[in-house]
Amino acid sequence: MQSSPLTLKEQKRIEALKSLNILDSENEREYDDITDLAAAICDTPIAIVSLVDRHRQWFKAKIGIDICEVDREHSFCTHAIENPYEIMEVNDARLDPRFKDNPYTFGDDAIIFYAGAPLIDSDGNALGTLCVIDHKPRKLTDIQLSSLDKLAKQVVKLFKLHAYNSHLKDKEIELKDTNTKLKNFAGVVSHDMKMPLANMIVTFDILKAKYAKSLDEGGLEYLANLKQSAFKMSDYITNILAHYESDNITGSPESNEIFDINELLESIEEMLDINDNCEIEFPEQNREINTNKIALEQIFLNLIGNSIKYNDKDVIKVKIDFEEDDYNYYFGIRDNGIGIPEEEKKRVFELFSTVASKDRNGNVGNGIGLSTVRKLIFNLGGKIDIKSKVGIGTTIKFSIEKR
Repeated sequence: MQSSPLTLKEQKRIEALKSLNILDSENEREYDDITDLAAAICDTPIAIVSLVDRHRQWFKAKIGIDICEVDREHSFCTHAIENPYEIMEVNDARLDPRFKDNPYTFGDDAIIFYAGAPLIDSDGNALGTLCVIDHKPRKLTDIQLSSLDKLAKQVVKLFKLHAYNSHLKDKEIELKDTNTKLKNFAGVVSHDMKMPLANMIVTFDILKAKYAKSLDEGGLEYLANLKQSAFKMSDYITNILAHYESDNITGSPESNEIFDINELLESIEEMLDINDNCEIEFPEQNREINTNKIALEQIFLNLIGNSIKYNDKDVIKVKIDFEEDDYNYYFGIRDNGIGIPEEEKKRVFELFSTVASKDRNGNVGNGIGLSTVRKLIFNLGGKIDIKSKVGIGTTIKFSIEKR
């Protein structure tokens, strides 16, 4: 027989088949399981998930046959998809005028019996069949025919899932590419801005030193405000860079090192330049852990820094806890700060989201720190949770997976 002419209906069917992006894909266990079931239920040596392309019939899954495709010219399934809402059953192909001269009807592995349930998409396109084959004449029971039809519907559902996952993968690649471009852009812009800002800050000091006597109180205040704004911008840029660079921090064994927790916390205390009105309580028992030190340092700098900045008490109190089991390290940071309203807790980790209007020193946050913290913890295989009461304080607990 010859393949069907490329009518408008056939063209739409081929386009629908191509859109699945499934032709010539790798074997998948889900499809293999269906052919195994079809062969077992119908008691046939061969079962195939077959897709009918323009000039060929390709097998997505098969049992009892070694070849992966055949020319459509001699395809049984081409006839099956012509009546998409019926199972085509050929009891003895040697007696059927459509197949009596077909080369596959003869030989040691001849196709004598064939039953194919069309695989119909939501637009009514018959993309192929779930078919069973035997080397001798036979007839399926009503239960077997019904089961074959139900299995064919499951194959179509797998097609939909495959198309959806393929679409998601394409979007994932697209988003990764966009994110890489944004990260590179942020890096270039941030680095290019850091030097001019540093020059501006130095210039403010030079102007103040050289022209202080020539400026009135208002002029000096303007200079101070400009310098403070430059510092804020510099801090903002630093946080943006840290946020994007956190993507490169992982919890892989290669990035781990063994270090002392309390020594790390002491170095962070020095970096934060803690005043006398701030009490930080370290874990009672000092421990050595094996994880990404750079990432954990960044996490603690942000969280402890927030506990200090967003605190309205005369004496700031911060308590740090540590526990571990066979799988994770667990950390807790509890403070007596201003707290977070219940309705705001869901968005504290969103990039550029700020909850408090101003910190202890009257500065407005940029909403980057906690977003970076969550990303770092996620990259280390951990989780983070917040409990807080307005006016009383906040407790943040997070874990890091042992690798």
